[in-house]
Amino acid sequence: MKIIPKLFIFLLTGLFSLISTAQVQLNFNFDTPYGNNQAVGKYVEINGARIYFEEYGEGEPLLLIHGNGGSIIWMGNQIDYFKKKYRVIVADSRGQGKSELKTDSLTYKQITEDWEGLVNHLKLDSLNIIGWSDGGIIGLKMGINNKVKIKKIVSMAANLRPDTTAVHPYVVDIIKKEFDVVKLKIKEKDKTQNWNLKKQLLGLVGEQPNIPITDLSKVKAKVLILAGDEDVIKSEHSMEIYENLEKAQLCIMPGETHFTPSSNPDLFNSIANRFLSEPFKRPKSDAFINN
Repeated sequence: MKIIPKLFIFLLTGLFSLISTAQVQLNFNFDTPYGNNQAVGKYVEINGARIYFEEYGEGEPLLLIHGNGGSIIWMGNQIDYFKKKYRVIVADSRGQGKSELKTDSLTYKQITEDWEGLVNHLKLDSLNIIGWSDGGIIGLKMGINNKVKIKKIVSMAANLRPDTTAVHPYVVDIIKKEFDVVKLKIKEKDKTQNWNLKKQLLGLVGEQPNIPITDLSKVKAKVLILAGDEDVIKSEHSMEIYENLEKAQLCIMPGETHFTPSSNPDLFNSIANRFLSEPFKRPKSDAFINN
């Protein structure tokens, strides 16, 4: 169990930016070396970059998509749980983990196309998706594109815009400060870290996505919108996404943060599993009131 002695940790370029005063515990300890499993790990060239992925379990395909600056291991709690029920497919998104960057301008559009390419490479007829943060955005974009057949999407802590209408102002401030540091390091030609990669990852969360709310009407899959009540994403923005999806459910988890898939995986996995395994319903209260 990894203990981070702050309430919020904002995942940026694989580092923790620490905020507030409480504790969040993230579990990254697993019996299986997720993200570095030589027994199952494979590379495939997609859209000009080598993308690393792993597969676990059998049954209906389930994609697990990690957040910004993360890698396969960030979804380890979900792999552990869902590999008993599904054919779990998990990858390092472009420029992260073991996957190549091969671009000077990383976009959600590019990462979405990479995941669609992986689906086509594996010849998957239909699938489900669980995406966390950036992964939740990618899941929604795949649903909007309708280039692959998706049954259900669990989108945790996704946003359509990078501004303060969607995310809390302190997050925008953190990203701006990080950008300033990275730009200075690049100007100084500092070689201690891969500042170009960090700049591109920051560009994802600081300048993207820019998804028109009207695009959500294109999503044919059933969608569960998930967030913590103390998420970096504003609750009203999660509600906005939910209200503009034709077939959706909404769950704001009490006492939870942006990091629930790892800090409270039992809760997260049980909610996601219920949505994936049960028939979709969106009943209206007026059906009972009028009777």
